[in-house]
Amino acid sequence: MSVPLLYESHCHTPLCKHAYGDPIEYAAQAEKRGLKGIIFTCHCPLPDGISASVRMSPEEYETYVALVAEARRQFAGRVDVRLGLESDYFPGTEKWLEHLHAKVPLHHVLGSVHMQVPEYKARYFHGDWFEYQKTYFNHLAESAETGIFDTLAHPDLVKNEAPRDWVWTRIEPFVQRALDRIAATGVAMELNTSGRQKTIPEFNPNPSMLRLMSERGIPVVLGADAHVPQRVAEGYEAALQSLLAADYTEISFFLDRRRQTVLIADALQSLRKPVPA
Repeated sequence: MSVPLLYESHCHTPLCKHAYGDPIEYAAQAEKRGLKGIIFTCHCPLPDGISASVRMSPEEYETYVALVAEARRQFAGRVDVRLGLESDYFPGTEKWLEHLHAKVPLHHVLGSVHMQVPEYKARYFHGDWFEYQKTYFNHLAESAETGIFDTLAHPDLVKNEAPRDWVWTRIEPFVQRALDRIAATGVAMELNTSGRQKTIPEFNPNPSMLRLMSERGIPVVLGADAHVPQRVAEGYEAALQSLLAADYTEISFFLDRRRQTVLIADALQSLRKPVPA
């Protein structure tokens, strides 16, 4: 029997108002898939009601910590359940996030630029989708440079905001500049398998961007961005193969906010096949 090696490094709870299922159900799915552990990274609270409809409120943060702690208690010795957070990079909230991250020990902090939220769009979209894409990648690099995130989540998410205006050859030079800046920080980036469920049905990032990341030695963390328990570790086999195709040999995850690595070949052998519903 194979030894569990991988973690689900990106999953949510109902506190974000658009995910379903108790953390215990997510942990149970992690066990079925042969994962060593699961790190909950629900959407962080933000000040001033920013995108409050899709995240926990500041008052619910202790509830979130308690929910994950209970799942950890119930799965002790079976699945390593850890507490993390998906924190938005919304310029001006850095001090808020630093304080939030220091409240309780976290294992993995995902930095996200959610360009689709109304407050971000109102501030940065001025009618030109290409300029908006460039702003997004500039902010992605800025988020790494803050030093407050471990990994950058779904790093080409912006392509789904206006897919008809997404032209890779046009945006690629700006992506390369952003990746040069990110590589200099040592921050990891995510291969997010939920991209196959979006308007442009491919992983985030796309294969071309993944190759650029590999050329720069940027570590990759794997996440399914599960908003329902059944999606824990979804697409991991295909994602690991795509990493091999981009010349990666290791996959990363974070514990105690320190990067750990596993050989991709070993990770592939460790997974159990999904059980049909």
